[in-house]
Amino acid sequence: MNIQQNLKHILDSIPKTVTLVAVSKTKPNSDIMEAYKAGQRDFGENKIQDMADKADALPKDIRWHMIGHVQRNKVKYMAEFVHLIHGVDSLKLLKEINKQAKKHDRIIDCLLQIKIAKEDSKFGMAATEAKDILQSEAFLELENVRVVGVMGMATFTDDENQVKNEFDRLKSIFDTLKNQNPEFKTISMGMSGDYPIAIESGSNMIRVGSSIFGARNY
Repeated sequence: MNIQQNLKHILDSIPKTVTLVAVSKTKPNSDIMEAYKAGQRDFGENKIQDMADKADALPKDIRWHMIGHVQRNKVKYMAEFVHLIHGVDSLKLLKEINKQAKKHDRIIDCLLQIKIAKEDSKFGMAATEAKDILQSEAFLELENVRVVGVMGMATFTDDENQVKNEFDRLKSIFDTLKNQNPEFKTISMGMSGDYPIAIESGSNMIRVGSSIFGARNY
């Protein structure tokens, strides 16, 4: 199947309430345009410079999602156009995003990345840290960022029960945090290998790359 058929296949299989972010990292602009012509508007990148280059060259109504680990010194390169930053893992990063957003007179939507996987290689904060940030004076003073939900990555394993338990845990954390933050609306969890389980657990945003574009080009 080609990119447009792959997209249709996924969109037909997921609820209308779930946003599909097409992960276009390492992919050429021609592949992104093929998905764009099929109606796809949400695209995810994990390197800020690559995303900035693509945003410059491609249609302006694309909604760019930063899904990778974010270095504070690079925030300025995406502050003007980024739609949603998925991987916020500290108050320091939120402060930097706020500072750069203010320069462009924007409010940037962000997700707090919660560590739910057993692997040490995965970034993210504990649920207690997320709660503390959202209740802190320092966070309440930030006028140019809006935390609208959480993001998490399950352990890379064939054990579907473990994956389901981790996703269920993130949904539970989301529900708890939503009680103190009415702007919470997004749970970004689920990728090519596990998005059906994520949706079953309550995800309303999935990040899918290889199932749309084929294997990555490294």
